[in-house]
Amino acid sequence: MHNHIGKLLQGLDIRPVLMDIGASGAPPAIWNDIASQSIYIGLDPDLREIHEDKSSRFHRSVIFNEAVTAEKDATEAMVYLTRSPFCSTVLAPNPAATAAWLERDMFEVESRASVRATTIESVLRRLDLPSLDWVKLDTQGTDLRLINSMSPDVLSRVMAIDTEPGLIDIYQCEDMFVDVHRDLTKNGFWLSGMHTGGFVRMRRGTLDAAREVNAKIDDQYIRSSIRSSPAYLEARYLRTLEWLAEKSLSAREYIVLWIFALTDDQLGFALDLGVEFERKFGASDASRQLNAATWRLISRARRRYTLSKASAPIRRGLRSVLRTLLQ
Repeated sequence: MHNHIGKLLQGLDIRPVLMDIGASGAPPAIWNDIASQSIYIGLDPDLREIHEDKSSRFHRSVIFNEAVTAEKDATEAMVYLTRSPFCSTVLAPNPAATAAWLERDMFEVESRASVRATTIESVLRRLDLPSLDWVKLDTQGTDLRLINSMSPDVLSRVMAIDTEPGLIDIYQCEDMFVDVHRDLTKNGFWLSGMHTGGFVRMRRGTLDAAREVNAKIDDQYIRSSIRSSPAYLEARYLRTLEWLAEKSLSAREYIVLWIFALTDDQLGFALDLGVEFERKFGASDASRQLNAATWRLISRARRRYTLSKASAPIRRGLRSVLRTLLQ
């Protein structure tokens, strides 16, 4: 089915533009299904964890060692390079906020660097791309200001946004989750999915003292024994049907959002899109293909659900047998 989604894009001659701001590590795994037909743009001021070979599976890919800012006239930006490359940022870390967490050293500033600065729309112009379809932001505190730095015309055609705002102020003056969520849901997006990330609420000094008593008590020992507490959220937002209608967007935007809904397993929403697409544009080969793909995925999900329900009594029986044997 994953290959089928790529073939749908190929048959419809659509090349989604995917922008990865904060591209340390590999591109988002959810893009794998559409990579062969998509244009990938990666941006990160810290190249220590960028792997260009992992972007080669895209139809076209380019990676910039630049900091994305909301300031249109900025040509350079000061970047705080932290011990963990995944935490580097243009915002100064806030040691007072991280002092109570075991992971505080990840945010320790090892050096500073002046790097070339750019904006989202400047990158699109340089690559001669008229629009952006899906943007992933992992900017360590500047997600919302970057979203709002886009012109209304560009932002109106963004169909999906992945963002990673904080729940605690790890960086000074950062955009927090409450602000990002409020703004996006007020402006034509709905929350499709969320994952909570966290840290261990324990001071590093406490671990150091415990290690002096027992050398076996290290980071791994603590992390396997103590649960983490929420510190940030990875949240995915998709455009609403109401937004598409209000802005009178083209069939392409409906189809792109439909494809994104399929990749995100939002199959009910995909059915909604099918109804609205045919009401607005009429039945077509594209709508028939997408409706068929949606129902194929629903049928597959239904089979998985049925199998899991059927196997539950077997698993319970095995556990009962094992308990009897171990008594």
